[in-house]
Amino acid sequence: MMAKRKMSLNELSARVDINISNLSILKTGKAKAIRISTLDALCRELDCQPGDLLEYRPSAESK
Repeated sequence: MMAKRKMSLNELSARVDINISNLSILKTGKAKAIRISTLDALCRELDCQPGDLLEYRPSAESK
C-alpha cells in the first residue's frame, strides 16, 4: 500500500506517529500483534482497509 500511495517509511512513520523501527517490523511481517489504534491510523493514512494490510499465517503451534 505504501508503494501504491508513493509514500516512504519515513513519511508514514511521521504521519501515524510510530517510530521507524516498529513500522519496519510491521512492514516485514515480523510483528506478532498490532494495536487496533495503530491499524486504524495506518488505514486512515494509506486510505485502505485492514485486509489490505493484514495476512493470516497459521502459527507453528496450530500446524
